[in-house]
Amino acid sequence: MFKIWYKGIDFGLKTNYFTYHRKPIPCSVNLNPIVLSIPIFFLLIGIELVVERLSHRKLYALPDAIANLSCGITSQVSGLFMRLFAIGVYEVVYSNWALFKLEKGWFYWVGLFLLVDFAYYWAHRMSHEINLFWGGHVVHHQSEEYNLSVALRQSSFQVVWTFTFSLPIALLGFETLDFALISALNTLYQFWIHTETINKMGWFELVFNTPSHHRVHHGRNPKYIDKNHAGSLIIWDRMFGTFQAEEEKPTYGITKPINSLNALWANVSHYAEMAKDIQRIPVWTDKVKYLFKKPGWLPEYLGGYRKAPEVEKTYQKYATPHPVQLNYYVLFQYTLCLGLTAFFLFTQSKYSLPEKIVVATLISLWVMNCGVLFENKSWVMVSEWIRIVSYSLLLVLAIFNFDLSFMLYIPVLSYFLISSFWFYKITHDSKVVSV
Repeated sequence: MFKIWYKGIDFGLKTNYFTYHRKPIPCSVNLNPIVLSIPIFFLLIGIELVVERLSHRKLYALPDAIANLSCGITSQVSGLFMRLFAIGVYEVVYSNWALFKLEKGWFYWVGLFLLVDFAYYWAHRMSHEINLFWGGHVVHHQSEEYNLSVALRQSSFQVVWTFTFSLPIALLGFETLDFALISALNTLYQFWIHTETINKMGWFELVFNTPSHHRVHHGRNPKYIDKNHAGSLIIWDRMFGTFQAEEEKPTYGITKPINSLNALWANVSHYAEMAKDIQRIPVWTDKVKYLFKKPGWLPEYLGGYRKAPEVEKTYQKYATPHPVQLNYYVLFQYTLCLGLTAFFLFTQSKYSLPEKIVVATLISLWVMNCGVLFENKSWVMVSEWIRIVSYSLLLVLAIFNFDLSFMLYIPVLSYFLISSFWFYKITHDSKVVSV
C-alpha cells in the first residue's frame, strides 16, 4: 500500500491539486467546508454567550474554552497533513477497486449520506470501545463543561484510527470529493448539538441526533458512558443497542480527569497512561490485548477491568486561581493567534510542505502557552518570554527575507512591546507563576 501511495500520488503544492496516475483531482482540503464555517462557529458561540448572560447561567469558563479552541486549532493545522493522507488512501481505493460506476442522482446522494453516517457511527463507537482508538478520541471528551466550544475540541490523531471505516464506501463507487463533502457536512451538523441551551425536541429526537442525546454521550455517569455514538442520525444507536435517553443531568468529562489546559498534552495524555499500564503487564499477548480491549481493561492478575466510578457528589471541576488581568492578556494573544490561524488555513495552498510544517508548529506552541498560562506552572514564564521574543524575531526575518513592505515592521514592534510590557506587569504585580 505504501508503494502504491508513494508512486501513485504526486502532491501539487503549488497547483492546489494532487494527481493520481496523472489525472488531476481537486484537493478537498482546499475546499474544506469546516474551515469555511469558522466565522459561523464564532458567531454562534457569541450568541450562546449572550444567552448565558441573559439567562444568568454558567455555561462557559474562559480557561476551559481556551483549551477547547486550542485543541480545535491543533486539530485543523495537523489535519492539513492527516486528512490529506486519509483522503488520498480513499482515492487510491476508489480509483483502483471501486466495484460499481454510480450515476449521480437523488438516490446517489441519499445513499452516500446514509453510508457516511453509518460509517461514522461505527468509527465513533470503536473509538470508545478500543483502547488504542480511544487515545485518538478522548480529547473531545476531556472538557468538564458543555457548550459550543466543546464541539471544536477535536483530536489531532483520531483520523489515523478511523479513516479505514469509510473505505468500503470507496469500494461501492462513491467519488472521493463527494465523500469528503458529505463527511464534512456530517461533522458540521454535530456542531449545534454541543449546547445546554436547547432542551428535548419531541419527535425530531426519534430520528436525528440532538443536544439532549449528545449531552448523554459526553456524560461520565456510568449509565451514560459509551452511549449515543450517532453523527447525524440517532437511528443507528437505537438499532444496535447503544441508545440512552437523557434522564438526570450529566456530569461532563472523562472518568480520570486530565486536569490540564495544555492542548498538546491533551492529545498524548492517554497514550502516556497506556505506556505506564503496558509496563506493568509482563505477558506479551496481554500487552497486545490491552491495546485493543476496552479502555480500563487489565489482565485478571492485575485486578481485571476497571469500571467507571460513580460521580462523587463533592467533585470539583478543575480550576486554577489566576488574576483577572491574565484573562485579558490571554484573550489578546488568542485573538491574534486565531486571526493568523484562519488566514493560514484559508491560504495554506500557497505554501510549501516545509513552510506548512513550520507554521503549524508555531501555531501549536502558541495555543499551548495560552492554556498553560492559566495553570500557574513554574516554567510558563520562561516559555512565554521565549515565545514573545522568538516569534517577533521570526516575523522580522520573514519581512526581510520576503522583501515585504517596511511598514510591516511597525505592527511587529508594537506586538513585541505590548506583549512584553503586559506580561512583565502581570507576572510581577500578580505573581501569576508559582515556583
